[in-house]
Amino acid sequence: MADERRFRAPVDLHTHSSVSDGTETPAELVRAAAVAGIGTVALTDHDSTAGWQDAAAEGARVGVTVIPGMELSTRVEFASVHMLGYLFDPANEALVAETRRIRDGRMRRAEDMVRRIAQDYDITWDDVLAQATEGATVGRPHIADALVARGLAEDRSAAFAGILHWRSGYFQPHYAPEPLTGVRLIREAGGVPVLAHPATGSRGSVIPENRLRRLVDAGLFGLELDHRENRPEGVAQLRAYAARYGLAITGSSDYHGAGKPNRLGENTTDPAVVDRMIDEATGAAPFYA
Repeated sequence: MADERRFRAPVDLHTHSSVSDGTETPAELVRAAAVAGIGTVALTDHDSTAGWQDAAAEGARVGVTVIPGMELSTRVEFASVHMLGYLFDPANEALVAETRRIRDGRMRRAEDMVRRIAQDYDITWDDVLAQATEGATVGRPHIADALVARGLAEDRSAAFAGILHWRSGYFQPHYAPEPLTGVRLIREAGGVPVLAHPATGSRGSVIPENRLRRLVDAGLFGLELDHRENRPEGVAQLRAYAARYGLAITGSSDYHGAGKPNRLGENTTDPAVVDRMIDEATGAAPFYA
């Protein structure tokens, strides 16, 4: 058993801080986890590890184990696919270079979208930057917050359903590698890759089995099936795939603070799965409380 299970349950393996698109700093997020009774929380900001140390320090103070992680952006054609990576080496050169490229692409995409939106609505790039903390990965959630601040949307959800929806004419994709590349990068950095909320497609559509098999062959560890946005019919199919290919099943909140209605601990992961994850990882260790 990994480190004689030095971490405590319940375990929430997917959260975001203000380093990406959450509304709380890494320390505030960990304090919120403690208040919610979470024993172990993974910090998985988009394409960034910048919040790890602050989260770890607060975890030691309040008694919450922090699993260092990241939500890596990947893409299949125009469809966004998110790959959760855990316990990898944050200094791995290939992964550092790829996340820098993704963040740069995300920034250019955001600037281009704001220029287009500004032709029809009273919003500026400075409005967007005012919604992001220093060093944060600026993206659509910050544009959404700027729209809310300008009174152009009621909240983030309304902004994404309206002005920022892909049908609005303002949306455009940003650079991201293929999921297969994402799995390989995380594994080569000593980490453990999990496909994030993979049953959110329309009518419960899921990744084709032949494509999933290629991810498994490259080192995919598991599927995040216990997540509020997954559709039941898709989850049923993916549970069958998980059993067929020996994939772990994870659960989490995808917490963003006030940015989403998701609440810490609303879905959690079996500690035995976390044991396996820690045993397999060679890039980093949990920050034990």
